[in-house]
Amino acid sequence: MEKINILIVDDRPENIIALEALLQRPDIDLITTTNPNEALRISWEMDIAIALVDVQMPEMDGFELVEILKSNPRTKDILIIFVTAISKETKYAVKGLNTGAVDYLYKPLDPFVTSAKVDSFIQFVRNQRDLKSKNTQLEAYQKELIKAKELAEQGKRIKENFLANMSHEIRTPINGIIGIAHLLEKTGLSAEQKEMVSLLEISSNSLLGVINDILDLSKIEAGKFKINRTETDLSSLCYSVINLLRIRAKEKKLALKTDLDSNLPKHVLADSLRLNQILMNLIGNAIKFTTEGSVTLKVEILDTKGNNAHIRFSIIDTGIGIAKENIEKIFETFEQADEQTTVKFGGTGLGLSIVKNLAKLKGGVLEVSSEECKGSTFCFSNWYEVVKEENTPVAVETQKEKLTPFNNLKILVAEDNPINKFLIVKILNEWMIDTDVVENGKDAIEQIRINDYNLILMDTFMPVMNGLDAIKLIRDGYAPGKENIPIITFSAAVMENDKKTAINAGANDVISKPFDLEVLHQKIARYTTTD
Repeated sequence: MEKINILIVDDRPENIIALEALLQRPDIDLITTTNPNEALRISWEMDIAIALVDVQMPEMDGFELVEILKSNPRTKDILIIFVTAISKETKYAVKGLNTGAVDYLYKPLDPFVTSAKVDSFIQFVRNQRDLKSKNTQLEAYQKELIKAKELAEQGKRIKENFLANMSHEIRTPINGIIGIAHLLEKTGLSAEQKEMVSLLEISSNSLLGVINDILDLSKIEAGKFKINRTETDLSSLCYSVINLLRIRAKEKKLALKTDLDSNLPKHVLADSLRLNQILMNLIGNAIKFTTEGSVTLKVEILDTKGNNAHIRFSIIDTGIGIAKENIEKIFETFEQADEQTTVKFGGTGLGLSIVKNLAKLKGGVLEVSSEECKGSTFCFSNWYEVVKEENTPVAVETQKEKLTPFNNLKILVAEDNPINKFLIVKILNEWMIDTDVVENGKDAIEQIRINDYNLILMDTFMPVMNGLDAIKLIRDGYAPGKENIPIITFSAAVMENDKKTAINAGANDVISKPFDLEVLHQKIARYTTTD
């Protein structure tokens, strides 16, 4: 235990000896002096916690000494106890307390009172020092927390930048592959070549699916993933998922079955996109890990309350199954049941992690039961609001809008990737659009100064000057009179912040790579149509 320093100041040595005899104990150090000036020096040089000061002393009385101590930042916190033989009148006590004392001891000293008072102040000092120590620790912890928070935020920014760059670097070439495959389909191909183009599209879309899975996980972790509930036809959704995966099941000679509850409501309020994602992942996984037998999608109503139905989607397979000790592991990001599973079946280990997170976000429950070599059952259940049939609008079949040519349009394309450049120009030329092409933002703004365009298609990431910097210069009047020209950016970065950044820079719209031809046609028409 740390010792407490107590200073005794009295001009009479016998009084000091008497106090020392009363206060002597192992947990305190007593420092004494008969000289007030010496007391000041000791107080400044040593860590004095408590001072017992005689009131009446020659040269400098106790009141004057305490006033000096209390006026100095280094000694102002010393606890002062006045020791006096003068009158106990109130005016003297008030004067002492106003000077800064915390208590009085009156001569002749009562041993019990003196000991008790000093004990209480020693405990007070210990408590104060303990509190100060804890406050210092708390301040240190707070600094560490602030530093950890800053590091976490920095890590988050690095991660988001990495994902944005990864998205751009991978989605850009995929955009080229999918686009060229689409153009190839329109040329005269043999049956064998058509099959090869079809496989090319399937492979590209599969790779795109992996990237989207990673980005979805990132959005969920960042809390930026939104659930949008709309009127959904559950039966149609289930059958469409089964039809999409039927070819994969057929290739493995698996029976792909559906078992839908006859009382299943026609329409419910659900996030159809995310429900589709959950079913696609679970059924796709079941097909992947089943070598013979069947995969069944079973949908049943568990309960109803008022206008709400508790619906369970079960995916039952006769596949390899999962060992009990590995069941929790399969829901972790980039994890599979064991190393042999990865070697034999491949995959990223992202599907079930996304399903688990989506189920949680939707307020549903995900359960799994499995037995090795016999199969697994994955169940997703949730409450859905049933849409009354009379409120269901009659679906009207609409033909896809034909992608008609444009008249007298001139568009500047700023794109550095040669494949995407070739692809975009070919598509625009098919739509009878006159195009100029540049490879960076600097050349783009120079072209705009020289020529007139109806629209600019600007890639976000380019060398020399990126698209966003070029847009800002255009909006700031680099090419006088052309500040309001419509600009659509192509971006392979699909994070929400990237889209906001493009709009904030002055872009009218953003098209994500790989882009849909109908979406591109629609946006060009929207920004070039004059009333």
